[in-house]
Amino acid sequence: MKQFVYFLTIILASTACQGSGQSRITYVPDTAALSKAFEAYRETTIVHRRFKHADIEPLILKREGAGVFEVTQLGISVLKKPIYQLKYGVGAKKVMLWSQMHGNEPTATMALMDIFNFLEGRDDGMDSIRNVLKTQTSLYFIPMLNPDGADVYTRRNAMDIDLNRDARAGETVEGRLLTQAAKTVQPDFGFNLHDMNIYYNVPGTSNPVTIALLAPAYNEKRDINEVRGNAMKIAVSINRILQGYVPNGVAKYDDTYSPRGFGDNFQSWGTSTVLIESGGYRGDPEKQFIRKLNFIVILNSLIEIAQGSYRQYDIAEYETMPFSASQLSDLVLRHVGVARDSMNYKIDLSINRYEQTDDRDYYIRSSIADVGDLQEIYGYDELDAEGYHFMQGEVYPGIFDGIGEISPEQAMEFLRQGYYAVQVANVPENRHHQLPLVVFNQRKPIATGPVLGGAANFFLARDGRPTYAVINGYLIDLSTDKPPEGLKNYVW
Repeated sequence: MKQFVYFLTIILASTACQGSGQSRITYVPDTAALSKAFEAYRETTIVHRRFKHADIEPLILKREGAGVFEVTQLGISVLKKPIYQLKYGVGAKKVMLWSQMHGNEPTATMALMDIFNFLEGRDDGMDSIRNVLKTQTSLYFIPMLNPDGADVYTRRNAMDIDLNRDARAGETVEGRLLTQAAKTVQPDFGFNLHDMNIYYNVPGTSNPVTIALLAPAYNEKRDINEVRGNAMKIAVSINRILQGYVPNGVAKYDDTYSPRGFGDNFQSWGTSTVLIESGGYRGDPEKQFIRKLNFIVILNSLIEIAQGSYRQYDIAEYETMPFSASQLSDLVLRHVGVARDSMNYKIDLSINRYEQTDDRDYYIRSSIADVGDLQEIYGYDELDAEGYHFMQGEVYPGIFDGIGEISPEQAMEFLRQGYYAVQVANVPENRHHQLPLVVFNQRKPIATGPVLGGAANFFLARDGRPTYAVINGYLIDLSTDKPPEGLKNYVW
């Protein structure tokens, strides 16, 4: 086990806190030590987002009887899968954390597995953290509330109900389990752990919102009482840490009061509740970096609750955080020349690549998300296509026996010749591929123009020759010999 020393530094200031006469606690998180702890205790069996209940259950059950966690089966899902709660600590401050109430939102679940490993560690220089958590808090973790949704990587449960819109009605078995757990524990603090789509950006920037935070409203007026105010202070502490990792990559989630939402209801029940939404980060499709951020900020928040240092933060700082905007696409092409219906004009195009789940993997289906003046739209990738013209592609006239007959270099040559699609006679058992081509078996694709909702398969040409290809929403520079890595295409 790696050895490192964590200094749990708390300074009791003699000055009165806002005139209350209470001592003010000053605490500076040791993020370097927390980062090392993540690397040391990362759960190595979970490395992709599309894990299932069967992958998580052994990681929970192996902790039964080990003396660190108290493992309880709260009940079963619609499809009879066990839903577990793990309890750590014997302290008076009760904290409840629940994850994956939406089955396709697994980032925090991965981080909780890492935190479980950390809490079981010892003699590594960080026992001071474990001791303060164990003696000052009682932590209640529900790591996978929606196992049925997780198994098919979909948002809703097997009743096709959004669990996070069932706090009021209580019609879902999983929602009722969460409500009953809250009534039994009566937590002082709560963490509602989610993922959000990757197309949120920090307003006025091309920066994706890597993590969004929220102290949910407990009424329509969005009043601030002590309960919500404490959640805001914890959100401030989280934001300060995150700015060191993703500068200008954090925003607030929409705070409109939802009487159906669990976060809003927990807040109204007297639980200081923080919503953490894991968004997007360039070059992190499996959200492993964001998983690390979750580990760091969740663990540090628990430390702050245990020692009371969250009180040092100012609610006014929470109010200065911007709300997330929704102005981000996977690819934006600007000033594309178009000749159509006897007209010549220029347009911007935004393109999104949508994941299609295939068991433990996924492939991409892309489309043109918007057309026109898109100055306020940003892209994970952008190209100023001034001087380039939209060009439809052709289907290669021959038929290949199988996809293995086409090399990446040959595929790039086809693109340079204006061919964007090829036909194969035999479909492989695994239809996934990384060729920069539309590969089909029987149904011939139809090239479309630069139209809203159209397939994102075309060329950008200069002087009548393809210079860039857009294949399934991926931008490919045809001056290179090899296609970009990480393409997630499919044989149709």
